Amino acid sequence: MKLYTSARAPNPRRVAMFLAEKGVNDIETVNIDLGALQNRGEEFIAKNPFGRVPALELDDGRVLTETRAICTYLEGLYPEPNLMGDGYDDRAFIEMADRRVELHVFAGIANCVRHTHPGLAALEQPQFPDFGASQGEKVREPLRWLDQVLAGQPYVAGLRFTIADITAFCAVEFARGLMKFRPSAEGLPHLQAWRDRIAERPSAAAG
Repeated sequence: MKLYTSARAPNPRRVAMFLAEKGVNDIETVNIDLGALQNRGEEFIAKNPFGRVPALELDDGRVLTETRAICTYLEGLYPEPNLMGDGYDDRAFIEMADRRVELHVFAGIANCVRHTHPGLAALEQPQFPDFGASQGEKVREPLRWLDQVLAGQPYVAGLRFTIADITAFCAVEFARGLMKFRPSAEGLPHLQAWRDRIAERPSAAAG
């Protein structure tokens, strides 16, 4: 297998962190330079017509894209430690938590950064700064929701670390780097404490 990735990008980081939690380090990685627009090149577009990373090229030549789908495939190949649920009930509630974070937190942060940060102008044409700024404000509401979730349980999906924590951590770290977002400064102490705990995991250094 071959994993097409990009350093510091949040979605590739999710897969890197997922693999690190699994202890998998023997998948070949190919770095795609987003700044040089390698993701728009003919060779990569042939693998993923949307020009997005990550992408996982399987041994039979098929290419799997979309972060959640890649992680589902990897969970099947490397079932331990379990990160996506054991049994339909567990899987459903973990997926709900993960999708809530992805759709309401991760997407809002990504929209803000992609439309307001000058370093991403080449990747997001045209940029709409007003839209990006509004997304940066609106994402505070689901972040407050997440803070309250973490007030009542140690992890995003419940009592143990799962893929939902990976998605949330990569989102918060992306905001931390490019939006200068600090949960403690926003009155979100539970989110800050959770972020600090997750940052201590070895997998947090991946990607």
